[in-house]
Parts: sequence; structure tokens; C-alpha cells
Amino acid sequence: MSGVDESAVAVGHREQEEKRASASEQSVRKSITREYAEALLVALLLAMFIRSFIVQAFKIPSGSMLSTLQIGDHILVNKFLYGFRLPYPIDMTVWEWSPPQRGDVIVFIYPKDRTKDFIKRVIAVAGDSVEVRHKAVYINGSKVNEPHAVFAEGDRETVGPRDNLGPFTVPEHKLFVMGDNRDQSHDGRFWGYVDLDDVKGKAFLIYWSWDGQETWVRWGRIGNLIR
Repeated sequence: MSGVDESAVAVGHREQEEKRASASEQSVRKSITREYAEALLVALLLAMFIRSFIVQAFKIPSGSMLSTLQIGDHILVNKFLYGFRLPYPIDMTVWEWSPPQRGDVIVFIYPKDRTKDFIKRVIAVAGDSVEVRHKAVYINGSKVNEPHAVFAEGDRETVGPRDNLGPFTVPEHKLFVMGDNRDQSHDGRFWGYVDLDDVKGKAFLIYWSWDGQETWVRWGRIGNLIR
């Protein structure tokens, strides 16, 4: 009568338990890895959706909007305020519910080079009569109060062709824009109008500001609303 080797049976049980424990551990690791991967994918998709349809960040590269915006300001632009816009490569507004208003600071596709984005202030909308007389802006015959406008050359009596325009009427579906730094801005006075379909959104917040030349953070500008 043959006996059973109980020590061998015990060893076999331990090996099976260890294999089951190892398999369970690997399954837990795979589950955690999968959860992290899914969370990362969701975060990336959410970030892409927000950037494409709701809010996008831009950096100010020039001084054409001084002193409202300075070189090195990093701004947020509301892309959903004016309508629903399809992202690149379509890059067009498909639903419009609230067009830009006079005084809005907008980001748009530069009409003379569609690979570039510009930022300027809306001076006039479709149907408005516009005249620039000795650097002063007149809309529909009335002089506009422009506390944001600055003149680098200072003397309003020293004027050139850019400082006397019109009168002209802004066409349908168009905007007339100018930079706040009037003597140092390449804007609608030189190249015409902005099409509403080319408006990317309204600038509303400075979230970071850093002068690369001075390598110093402008803490006092961070969090400022753009008006």
C-alpha cells in the first residue's frame, strides 16, 4: 500500500497559491496601469476640446496693443463667446450667436497672411461710418472717447496719412480694428477689414506675464482682466 508524500502535496499547494497570488498581483498592476492610461487619455481629450472650442492661450509678441497688452503677456481668449468655431484645418465659425462689439479686444486671422494671428481692438462694426481725423476716431459722426489709446509720437498735431481716413462705411460681416498703440500698430488703417468668420475669440485675461529681456515676472499683471 503506497503512502502519500504530504510534504510534496504541501509544496504543491504553496506553489499554486503563489502562482495565484502572482497572477492576481499582475492583474491589479494591469488594472491600475489601465486606469492611469484611461485617465490620461480623457484629460488629453478634454484639454484638446477646451482649447479647440472654449479657451485658448496666446502670447503677445509685439507692442501694437500697448499699454493694454505688453510684449510677453500670456493671455486667455474666449472662443465660445461669439459662436461655435470648428478648429484647424476647417478653421471657421459655423454658428454665430453674439458678434463682437465695439471696444472688444479680439484675436483673429490676419487677412494678408492666414498663417498668422493678430490681436486688435474692435473700433467699428458692420454699418458703422468711420472717420479718423487728426488721429481722433469718429463713429457715425461722433467723436469716440478712447482712454485705452496711446500715441507714441505724442503730438497729435504731427499727423500722416494713417491719421486721416474716411469717412467710410464698414461692410456687412466685417469689422474695423485698430491697435491701442496707434502710432505703432499695423492694423485696419493699412489692410482693411476683418471678416467675422476669421475671429477666433475675445481676449479676457492675462494669466502670465514675463519680459524675456529682463527675465523677470510681472507679478502685478497676472490675473488682470483685459478691457
